[in-house]
Amino acid sequence: MTRRLTRAQDGRPAAPIRIVHLGLGNFFRAHEAMYTERASDADAWGIAAFTGRSTAMAEAMAAQDGLYELIVQNPEGNEYEVISSISATHSGQDVAAFVGYLADPAVVIVSSTITEAGYLPGPDGGVDLAHDAIQADVEALASGRTLDVTTAPGKFIAGLLARRAADAGPITFLPCDNVPDNGHMVAGVLSSLATAVDPTLVAWMNDNVSFATTMVDRITPSISSEARQALADDEGIEDPAAVATEPFTEWVIAGSFPGGRPDWESAGAVFVDDITPHELRKLWLLNGSHSLMAYAATVVGHATVFEAISDPTVAGWVNDWWDVAARHLPLPADEVDAYRAALLERFSNPRMKDQLSRIAADGSVKIPIRIVPALNADRAAGREPIGAERAVAAWVLHTRGLGAPINDAKAGVVAEIGQGSLAESVTKAADYLGIDDAAARASLLALATELEAKAA
Repeated sequence: MTRRLTRAQDGRPAAPIRIVHLGLGNFFRAHEAMYTERASDADAWGIAAFTGRSTAMAEAMAAQDGLYELIVQNPEGNEYEVISSISATHSGQDVAAFVGYLADPAVVIVSSTITEAGYLPGPDGGVDLAHDAIQADVEALASGRTLDVTTAPGKFIAGLLARRAADAGPITFLPCDNVPDNGHMVAGVLSSLATAVDPTLVAWMNDNVSFATTMVDRITPSISSEARQALADDEGIEDPAAVATEPFTEWVIAGSFPGGRPDWESAGAVFVDDITPHELRKLWLLNGSHSLMAYAATVVGHATVFEAISDPTVAGWVNDWWDVAARHLPLPADEVDAYRAALLERFSNPRMKDQLSRIAADGSVKIPIRIVPALNADRAAGREPIGAERAVAAWVLHTRGLGAPINDAKAGVVAEIGQGSLAESVTKAADYLGIDDAAARASLLALATELEAKAA
């Protein structure tokens, strides 16, 4: 016999809403929402969370007062924790509610987990003003139809216009996506969109809006049927919003919060002046190896990270990539070695069912930041970064329909790269990624040919 969660029986009272979050996904619920729950002053910091495109999660969580179970999957067994930090949930289509929160002086933080593609960045560091949806949002915002916006940047600007009109005081944007210098990226996107809509808003933003940068680290796959059944068997709970995650978690933050913030340090978050070394370590070693396995390991027939890393050949490919990345990380060698060892332990957790098909999404925006910088740096130094080039070669095969299914925000770019002969695909991919070295291009073709021959 199972039951649903309720605040009266399972959680603490809903805290006043002071944080608005866009992207009510598994990772947010396993990471930021958990840190806020565990903060010493959690009872003062409630979150209003908005979904992306789907409304299902907002509805499911509303039915149980915003509560959900966090399942930490240790190799020896599960730990369960009820998270109460989300005080309200909304559909991402409820622009009126989103704008209303940002006009409230009590709300002082806007966080987000929408992937880099969700911010619609352009090649110049600003928003992609040529994107049809951005153009529609610019027209809506400039004409005063602020509730007609549909993109995340459009919603943020609509909220800031309302906040300025309400004289609601300072606010901090806290992006939590795996993007280098994500605070700077979001600042560029919003400043350029504000300039296109109302240049006077930019001056107000300079005085009232801060952008923090974060490094987030916790592997959070889609929850498995086994994890849901374990929750029912062990705790007697049926929870459509339950999240299963690994024991490891890390959050490093740089930036100012003039309106205040939770005591996240008490929950384990670390505040630093320079986030770059931590960011690159995670982005290249964890996310880069994830991308490598998502494309190369699926070509040879593996479905999960655990399956992939258990294959000595794939594990060798991962270590080849780490060798390349380690040469360009601004960190002590012993710290890099320790993180590599920890990653192997994390990847080898048999209770984690992290699907490589999920990780493979949006390679067109992930490969350029996770793999290419170290690849180009190694070639420029006169080395042969086979580990990095294998990852790119595997992505080329992905664009051609091998391995994990294609699910990419730049579907048109991916489709174009995948057309023609393998040699033509490699050339187009290298052009797109900015890999100009002739030896690197020859290596990409050789590695792609070799991997294609191993296809399951």
